[in-house]
Amino acid sequence: MLPFDEDLGAAAYISASASSAVDPELVKVRDQILSLDPCGHRFARTLRETIDQLLNGEVTGRYDWKTLFKTEKTHAGTLVEINLQREFGFGDGVEMDYRIAGVDVDCKFSQTFGSWMIPPEALGHLCLVVWADDYQTLWSAGLVRILPELLNEGNNRDRKITISARNRQRIHWIWHRAPLPENVLLHLPPETRSAILSLPSGQRRVNELFRRVQQRRIGRGVVRTVAQQYDYMARIREAKGRARTVLREEGILVVGHYEKHQEIARTLGVPVPRSGELVSFRVVGAKARHGASPRVVLDCREWVLADDNDPQEPGPLLPRHTAG
Repeated sequence: MLPFDEDLGAAAYISASASSAVDPELVKVRDQILSLDPCGHRFARTLRETIDQLLNGEVTGRYDWKTLFKTEKTHAGTLVEINLQREFGFGDGVEMDYRIAGVDVDCKFSQTFGSWMIPPEALGHLCLVVWADDYQTLWSAGLVRILPELLNEGNNRDRKITISARNRQRIHWIWHRAPLPENVLLHLPPETRSAILSLPSGQRRVNELFRRVQQRRIGRGVVRTVAQQYDYMARIREAKGRARTVLREEGILVVGHYEKHQEIARTLGVPVPRSGELVSFRVVGAKARHGASPRVVLDCREWVLADDNDPQEPGPLLPRHTAG
């Protein structure tokens, strides 16, 4: 197995030539994938969006994988395959799903680690095996050459078989147990989740989400599920009754992935929103007692991150940004 640097959150392998025993086609494919996504952020975001697509929270209000129908779970592998191909522009394979770096590669996804169903036609080919688990908030993706000696003896009615547990060590992980963008609703305390979802209007639910869930990255899928409205992102914009306007009166700012917003979050030491994410946090005007606390200048005034001892006061307007 190729060595990897445990200090990297995505556990990306550090050398394409680390082992002469490695399949050269596998190394070519691995290097091509890493050239497109060095840190795994695009891969992780695609998996998050695919799970959210299956949950279809805007229509169903669902946020939990366990609430999917059996047929929907079965369809997950196809959606992962399609969405990864769309994200990375992989060509169609001759015999397998993809053509990557001139090599045919099959793609298999499972929400249960190790349960990739390998069809007999994949024998001899490279397979990109992908796993994501919303409950652990982790994902993995690796490459393996499908050889008969790696597989379990039994098979199902479709003649699909799995890689035996003892041979999973033969998978060359590109990323292993890397952080998956969080399904925030799933991991909230039940009483907090209920307080948000029990409100009668989408706008009020969105406002309550950012009021109660601060200093935590919140993806578009969560907002979509909470709002259950077609124009769900409009619930956040600066306008009467919308989240940014209502919450600013309480000193709560809602920043997005725009550069100026990210800089505010970074300076104050709160999670920095990535593409498609938002983060809320409460601020107060800086006073002498705040000492050397990090400060940002907004509306010609210095602001610091509020703590429980700071009384509530209206916050500043965020810098304007270009929607994208």
